[in-house]
Amino acid sequence: MTIFCSHCHRPLQAEMSCLPRSAKQAPSASRPFRSTKSASKARRDQINAELQALRSLLPISAEEKERLSYLHTMALVCLRLRGAQLFPPGLAPPAGPALGTELLSLLPGFLLVLSADSKLVYISENVAQVLGLSVVELLAQGDTVFDILDGQVGEDVHKKLLLAQEEPGREVTFVSEMRTSKAFRLQHGGNRVVAVCGRFVALRWPPSPSSTAFLALCTPVVQSPADGEAASQDDIFQSMHLLDMTVIDVTESVAYHLGYHREELVGQSWYSLLHPEDADLAAAQHRAVALGTGTGAAAGTAVLRVLRRDRAWTWLRVWARRDGGCITCTCSCLR
Repeated sequence: MTIFCSHCHRPLQAEMSCLPRSAKQAPSASRPFRSTKSASKARRDQINAELQALRSLLPISAEEKERLSYLHTMALVCLRLRGAQLFPPGLAPPAGPALGTELLSLLPGFLLVLSADSKLVYISENVAQVLGLSVVELLAQGDTVFDILDGQVGEDVHKKLLLAQEEPGREVTFVSEMRTSKAFRLQHGGNRVVAVCGRFVALRWPPSPSSTAFLALCTPVVQSPADGEAASQDDIFQSMHLLDMTVIDVTESVAYHLGYHREELVGQSWYSLLHPEDADLAAAQHRAVALGTGTGAAAGTAVLRVLRRDRAWTWLRVWARRDGGCITCTCSCLR
C-alpha cells in the first residue's frame, strides 16, 4: 500500500523533501541537545570560579594557593572535609594548628590520622623532612594510606588496620616503604622505610565508624642496602632454611644482631622467632619464594619483627631467595 503526502499528493519519500521547512528543522525528541562552544566555556568558567572559591577558603598562605593545581586544590579540600567530619570545630583541640612549628620539630617522625575506611584525614607538615614531599604533593598520590605506601604490603596493612579497628585502643605497628620525592630517591637510592605505630580512638560517644580515627606516629628507620648492593658483614647476617623454613645454618654474626649462638637456632623454625602480627606477611613471602609465584626482586623482600635472645623485638628487612631445595635469607637490622 502506497502512502501519499498530504501536502503534495506524491508518494512519501525517505528524505521527506516535501515537508515544510519548519517540520524538517524540528529537533527529534529522542535526540539530546548538542553542547555548543559557548556552553562548554560557560561550564568551564563556572567550575574555575568554584575551584577559586574553594581555594580561597583553605587555611594556607597566598603563595601556596597560587601554586595549587586543580588536582591539589580538590585533594586539600577533601582532606579538610574529612577532618571537619571527624573533628568538628567545637571539639577541635585548642592548640591544634599551633602544634606545627614548635612541637613537631621535636618528634622523631610525622603524625598521621586516618578515618575508619583508611582515608587520609591529617598529615603533619614535617612530613617533608621525612619523605621530601609536602602535604600537598603527598596528597597527589591518592587519598588513602595505601596510595602513599610502596611495595607489596597493602594486604598486610589492611589486616592490621582491621585488627586495630576491632579492638579500639590496641596498638599496631607496621613497617613499609613510603613514596618519596624524586630528589630524595636520587640522593638515597630509593624510597623511605617508615615504621607506623598507632591505634584507633573513639572521638565521640557512642563510638561509630564516622567518629573513630586511627592516630599514628610515622618514624623513619635506617634505610637498608638496596637489592644487589654489597653490604658489610657487620650490617647483615644470613640464614639458610629447608623449604619449610627450618633453620639449617646461620652466620656467626647473628649473635651480634639477635644475641643467639648459631647452635641455638639450627633446627628451629623461622616462624618461632617471628612476631605473631607479622606471621601472615612472612608466610606470604615464604610462599612466593618457595613456589616461585612472586614477580621481581621485591616479591622476596619483607620487613618483619624477630624475637631477640633478650626477649625484645627487633625489626629486620629480609631478602629471601630459593637455591634449589633450600631458601637463603639475607637479614639487615632496622633501627
